[in-house]
Amino acid sequence: MATDPITEIVATENQTVAQVPSFAMTQTVTRNTAPIVNVLVNHGENLEKFNGLNFKTWHQKMLFYLTTLNLARFLIEDAPKLNEHEGDIQTVSAVEAWKHSDFLCRNYVMNGLADSLYNMYSSMKTAKELWESLDCKYKTKDAGLRNSLLTASSIIKW
Repeated sequence: MATDPITEIVATENQTVAQVPSFAMTQTVTRNTAPIVNVLVNHGENLEKFNGLNFKTWHQKMLFYLTTLNLARFLIEDAPKLNEHEGDIQTVSAVEAWKHSDFLCRNYVMNGLADSLYNMYSSMKTAKELWESLDCKYKTKDAGLRNSLLTASSIIKW
């Protein structure tokens, strides 16, 4: 079957062959099997870059965006590890697909950061590590700001 340059043939063991435009494909892999899932996504709207303020809003928007890309699970999953005796091609392919999807997820989050934060967080190796680091710093900061505002409003009312 011949294809034009902008189309790829995509299939796994249990799927039929389907033609999908190559620009619309995002690869992910499940834990127990190694099928590649292809998702069509509209990338029309860009998120506002996070600059250290309004973390909760940015966090929710980024989580939704990553969910539409079928990448949100990489924010909470640890990288799969290969045992010495798990050298079969399917397992190796699954781990490589996971690493690729984690790379995409991490970079979508990184691209959602202002330049000053991008430089601070560029050393993070996985999407999960990056997400947890942002969560730890800015959820705490948002909570502290909210508590100080509540305290200030209580004093004013008093």
